[in-house]
Amino acid sequence: MPLGGQSPAELGFKEVIYDKKDWVARITINRPHNYNSYSTPCLRELKTAFDDAAFDDNVAVVVFTGAGTKAFSTGGDVKEYQEDYTKRPRDYWKYMGLFSAYIESIINCGKPVIARLNGMAVGGGNESQMACDLGVMAEHAWIGQVGTSVGSVACGGATQWLPIIVGDRRAREMMMLNQRHTAQQCLEWGLVNRVAPSVTKDGEFITGATPEQIKAAQKGLDGYAISLEKLDEVIDGMVKIMVDKFPECMRYTKAQTNFWKKMAWHQTIDHARDWLSIHYTSLEPWEGMNAFVEKRKARYTWVRERAAQDQSSEFLHGPYEKNCSQCETKGIPSHFSFCGECGAKLDG
Repeated sequence: MPLGGQSPAELGFKEVIYDKKDWVARITINRPHNYNSYSTPCLRELKTAFDDAAFDDNVAVVVFTGAGTKAFSTGGDVKEYQEDYTKRPRDYWKYMGLFSAYIESIINCGKPVIARLNGMAVGGGNESQMACDLGVMAEHAWIGQVGTSVGSVACGGATQWLPIIVGDRRAREMMMLNQRHTAQQCLEWGLVNRVAPSVTKDGEFITGATPEQIKAAQKGLDGYAISLEKLDEVIDGMVKIMVDKFPECMRYTKAQTNFWKKMAWHQTIDHARDWLSIHYTSLEPWEGMNAFVEKRKARYTWVRERAAQDQSSEFLHGPYEKNCSQCETKGIPSHFSFCGECGAKLDG
């Protein structure tokens, strides 16, 4: 029995829109309410979609995008991280297994994958688009990394691939400064292949839109608007060219060109998976992700001051070093004055 793809309707996706037509599979993260950040169930659906496209001989090219015009993807759902994984760091190791499988399903798809950057690609969103073979970016979109701002490290593709794609110094700038990079800058750096106009004024496209025009278009002010028509024209042109190529030659070209990407990935991702899950037990992700959810600035200097003053910068309430002489409970955080088990006042 030949191996092939399934009907998208049979797969029953809830957070991913999956469509196959005219040799093209289109995979869309459908979580615009969360800027197309991927949840744990969404990762499973994405992997399934890419695996299906890989097996379907009716698919020549895959187009990967996000719903709406605001975001391609902002990476992992930080609210989910804060609610679940800072409380159960051991589960983040499991989550990273799902994430790795998702990323590898893009790399190992066997079909060229085009990232359709319909909006910002942030954190894991940028890592996701770098896993693709080609990237086409709407002019109003931007790309950035945020790991060191939220208590994490961008080692799900950024530390591995940014130095290969944009060069060492630019990669360090993106990951250490966590700034926004415009579509034009991303094109100049080689982070994407094409940029398409996406800002219109009274129905006419503007090439080289200013930040002020982009802001007005995103808010729908003064006749400005966002249109992805030109973005899709560029992608459709690429698709048409690639459909007219031999499929096995295309597959092996992708496999060979993936050499450096795969080497960097497989040399580091298992280590990253373990380190990140262990790091989730510490103060930095607790502070960074709570600040994100609470929509406030993280207390970076506060963490530094704790270390500089010989206090704990790893444990929220200090290391587990006190014992209770009344109930003999051990391992009580050093900042506690009373026993959390029996309520007795602690010595010292």
